[in-house]
Amino acid sequence: MIEAIGNHFRANLNNRYLRQAVMTLTLDRPTWNLIEQLTEKSEYYRLQGYHLDELYDRILAMARFVYHARRELQPHLRALLARQNSPAGMTISGNDRVLREMSVNNFASNLNILADLVDKFYHKVVDIDRERHHGRQPAYSRIKELHELGRYLVPK
Repeated sequence: MIEAIGNHFRANLNNRYLRQAVMTLTLDRPTWNLIEQLTEKSEYYRLQGYHLDELYDRILAMARFVYHARRELQPHLRALLARQNSPAGMTISGNDRVLREMSVNNFASNLNILADLVDKFYHKVVDIDRERHHGRQPAYSRIKELHELGRYLVPK
């Protein structure tokens, strides 16, 4: 599931056509680091293993990304990219123009898919957490911001 989130994020939301706009989001450096660890370094963590609290931190980081992207990018994405002109700062033509238009046109749908993937991943981690902490307080109950997860993931 982690690989599916990373693949979707890289291919559809943080691709070369959208990356400059995505990097304008008002997310702090620790949040970007957590997103990178989840989407780019899954092989390392697959070998080393994740702790539940680390998974929850990464889930929250992706949820914050979805929340901010919906509010800051989605309404203005086309204009923002037009100002930036292209990934290299030059005008683009041909296939690149078509691919950029596809990325822009599908941005909202791809954000919704990411939100669904993050939500499913969260529920899977909660199930594992409850199973591991049978009769004791699960890790998710100690992370207050997880109560905001629905607000972050559900579009207004």
